[in-house]
Amino acid sequence: MAARTPALETFPPLRAWQRKALVEYLRRRTEDFTAVATPGAGKTTFALRIAAELLADRTVEAVTVVAPTEHLKTQWATSAARVGIQLDAAFRNADLHSSADFHGAVVTYAQVGMAPQVHRRRTMTRRTLVILDEIHHAGDSRSWGDGVKAAFEPAVRRLMLTGTPFRSDDNPIPFVSYERGGDGLLRSRADSVYGYADALRDNVVRPVLFLAYSGETRWRTNAGEELAARLGEPMTQDLVAQAWRTALDPAGDWMPQVLRAADARLTVLRNAGMADAGGLIIASDQQTARSYAKLIEQLTGEKATVVLSDDQGASARIATFAASEQRWLVAVRMVSEGVDIPRLAVGVYATSASTPLYFAQAIGRFVRARRPGETASVFLPSVPHLLGLASEMEAERDHVLGKPKDSDGFDDDLLERAQRDDQASGELEKRFAALSATAELDQVIFDGASFGTAAQAGTPEEEEYLGLPGLLTADQVSLLLTRRQAEQLAAQRRRSATRTAEPAAESPAAAPPPMNAAQRRVALRRQLNALVAARHHRTGQPHGKIHAELRRLCGGPPSAQATIEQLEERIATVQTL
Repeated sequence: MAARTPALETFPPLRAWQRKALVEYLRRRTEDFTAVATPGAGKTTFALRIAAELLADRTVEAVTVVAPTEHLKTQWATSAARVGIQLDAAFRNADLHSSADFHGAVVTYAQVGMAPQVHRRRTMTRRTLVILDEIHHAGDSRSWGDGVKAAFEPAVRRLMLTGTPFRSDDNPIPFVSYERGGDGLLRSRADSVYGYADALRDNVVRPVLFLAYSGETRWRTNAGEELAARLGEPMTQDLVAQAWRTALDPAGDWMPQVLRAADARLTVLRNAGMADAGGLIIASDQQTARSYAKLIEQLTGEKATVVLSDDQGASARIATFAASEQRWLVAVRMVSEGVDIPRLAVGVYATSASTPLYFAQAIGRFVRARRPGETASVFLPSVPHLLGLASEMEAERDHVLGKPKDSDGFDDDLLERAQRDDQASGELEKRFAALSATAELDQVIFDGASFGTAAQAGTPEEEEYLGLPGLLTADQVSLLLTRRQAEQLAAQRRRSATRTAEPAAESPAAAPPPMNAAQRRVALRRQLNALVAARHHRTGQPHGKIHAELRRLCGGPPSAQATIEQLEERIATVQTL
């Protein structure tokens, strides 16, 4: 018995961006259509509505969905079944064809790459719509890209979806359109774009507060030398990697202090109206994931769910956690993309991965809004590159072919070499040891702006930020952070005045000690943010767009990475706008 045609009248109402993109799709009626929408915006619902439309008017007879992971196959099939589209998530390459009970199948990019001819024959047998979820994965390897192209060239329609920045390499993505810009470089072109800034304005996603933690770190290198550095201070990339590794060491003090703060924030959100709010710790590898789970149990008295991608039953554990009220989930990449757990509201970014693509995928797990006013909080190391990515949450990126490599960007390969435990590297590698690390709240990043001054973990200053209300609009978050920062700075000035009152009486001509470079950068960054906030209140422009305009006019990286001279130039520029 053939699968029934889905009933369009029973489909859930579409959001404004989905309706607009659907009208554009039906108007064009082209073979290929690329939709870019921020995580949490509803790409799955949009794609399934298109599938239902094409099945109903008999443009296509079958649907094939290509997803990045096995878990997402099940998620796609479940979502499709709710709207009357039956997809076979258990299809294997050896099956050759799906049962007539199904409208089609869900497969992975790896499946297609292993046997593209199987999927090509399936595509040629019936008029097929192919939905390529997170299409950037087709560029993960040449075999995957070639396989996708060979398998689905005969498709009547192809719908490409992505919710994160496109790739930073030069691997062309099959079926994505590229246009040559004025600089001679080819850039990907999307047919529909719905970014994080748009979704935030429409209350479709949550505002995200990034709480960046710095601190002093000490470690012993594989050559036996002891080194110390302050996490977040400017230094060479290899020192950043070593300091970062030291901070993330589960045996040190940095991670327990940050996890304690994250759990406190989770409690605030639960008490403030998000009763089932959950937390996610994203770890670098399986061993540290298990260690973080033990720390959570020690700190909270409650066991955390641990999800490892190669464990049997991982999908079932994710589903169980999503439907429960358990506090913490610990994972290694398994839930970095596409997995839908709307109650996740607190994250700890405890991984070495630092590409824009991976960062956006990870943060996308926390932005899915269920009702107006919900906020998300993500705790992360105060590493300049990560701070830059956090400041540019609203940036829209295209895939650029032939672009020169950015030597100023963080080297993921270098960090991975510093983080890994290579069994073949001998005794020298094993002699690396994280000696100590302390955590302090360095800054809170929201809407491209930085708020607050350094606060030691466990102090009232830190608690002021951990205790921010959990139900706030984006404008309320910005206003409250600005007020908190002003109160913090005023309190610091009062304490400083009290401490210097007596020495000043004895020596009225004594000048304050000169600031070092780090203190100057902090002061200039605060001044810049204050001026940007003032312009925001005058013009209504988001902080992030004002910062982006200053970068366009003055050049240079985000303010978290900018030099003293670059900050001074931006201050002078914003005063003239």
